[in-house]
Amino acid sequence: MAKSLVSICAVNHVIKNSNFLSGIIALPARRALEREKIDSLEKLSDYSEEEIMKLHGFGRNAMQKLKDHMKEHRVSFKN
Repeated sequence: MAKSLVSICAVNHVIKNSNFLSGIIALPARRALEREKIDSLEKLSDYSEEEIMKLHGFGRNAMQKLKDHMKEHRVSFKN
């Protein structure tokens, strides 16, 4: 009898603040921020756009959506 895929591919990845940027950017980009302990716009503002773009999981699309969201909340990247 074949094993179920759930037992073979069990992944236990829990996003602590799963609401942060949920619906704004895709999960890979949110995970990239989580790995850097970035879980608020205030913490995000301590980084430059270039630093965030270097994270694995971030691309132009995620960055544009993130910048639009930050602009709406009057937050910006550091220079």
